[in-house]
Amino acid sequence: QVQLVESGGGSVQAGGSLRLSCAASGYTYSSYCMGWFRQAPGKEREGVASFYTGGGSTYYRDSVKGRFTISQDSAKNTLYLQMNSLKPEDTAMYYCAADPFPCTVVGGSPVQRAGDFQYWGQGTQVTVSS
Repeated sequence: QVQLVESGGGSVQAGGSLRLSCAASGYTYSSYCMGWFRQAPGKEREGVASFYTGGGSTYYRDSVKGRFTISQDSAKNTLYLQMNSLKPEDTAMYYCAADPFPCTVVGGSPVQRAGDFQYWGQGTQVTVSS
């Protein structure tokens, strides 16, 4: 059973930075689609960034391109989300997710859908004030 534990959330002012971490354990497959999602109050969960550890394209939500970077440290089984130039609209609960299959591709472009991920962390809150 894969377990995911997020950390690194907090409160920052607009323009600031945060780095989220997701410690993973219990892997049984050699590669996973790993992703970050977020959910603001009253809104649907949305994909932020994802990639397949076996190789392929990285997905970023348009609104975070150029500001957020997803990465991993394989030796530590840890996924990261570096968030720079944060905006108040980035305020949400952020979740780490994993699925033991390649990330979804539609029409040749990667997409990130919550229903495609089997394993989820408990979330870490990010609050950006103006």
